[in-house]
Amino acid sequence: MTTDKPPAVSLGKSTPPPAVRASDADRDRVAEILREALAEGRLQADEHAERIEGVYSAKTVPELEKLIRDLPAGQRPSAPRPPTREEAARLPGPRNVVAVLGGADRQGSWRVGAQMNAIAVCGGVDIDLTEAIFDQPEVVINATAVCGGISIQVPENITLVCEGSGIMGSFDAREMVAADPAAPVVRLRGVAIWGAVEASAVEGKRVQNLRASDG
Repeated sequence: MTTDKPPAVSLGKSTPPPAVRASDADRDRVAEILREALAEGRLQADEHAERIEGVYSAKTVPELEKLIRDLPAGQRPSAPRPPTREEAARLPGPRNVVAVLGGADRQGSWRVGAQMNAIAVCGGVDIDLTEAIFDQPEVVINATAVCGGISIQVPENITLVCEGSGIMGSFDAREMVAADPAAPVVRLRGVAIWGAVEASAVEGKRVQNLRASDG
C-alpha cells in the first residue's frame, strides 16, 4: 500500500524589500551634514565636492547614508520620526534649485519663502529675486557651487548679507543695508569649490510692498 507524501515546502530565503527611494528632503539633510563636515575640517574640499555630487545623483536612502557613514551625524542610532503627510503639508519646506551638468533658474513673480537651497555641480543656477514676493522677513539662501556657478540678483532696497566662503573658488556678494527697517533680509550662506557664487542688486528694481503677501 502506498501513502501520499505531503508536498515539499521550500525554505528558501525571502526576498528583502526594495530600498526606500530618496526624497528632496533626504538629499537636503545629507548635503547640510556634508557642508558642516567641511566647515569643521572633517572633509577636504575634494572629498566634499565628490560627496555632494553623489548626493544629487543618489536614488535611494541607503546610497545617501553611505556618504555620511564616517561622520558623527551618520553614527546616530535612530532617526526622528518622519512627519505624516498632513504634518508635512503644514511645514514651510525649503525651495530647491539644482543644476547638475546643466542649468536651472527661478525668475518672475514668485514666492521666495524663508529658505532656499541652490546647488550647482558642473552647471549653472540663476536666481532672480527682483520681482519676487517676499512674505517672510528673512530669506536664507544656502548656495553650494562645485565646478559650477550660482548668480543671484536682488532688488536694490533690501538688506543683503553674505556669510559664504570660497575654497579654490569665489563667493562674492555686494553687501548692503536697506534704509527701510521693514525691508526683507536676504542672507547668503554656503561654499564655492572650484566654482563661483555671486549676488548683487539690480539698479532700478525695488520691492514695492515690503513684506506684503497677496494671499
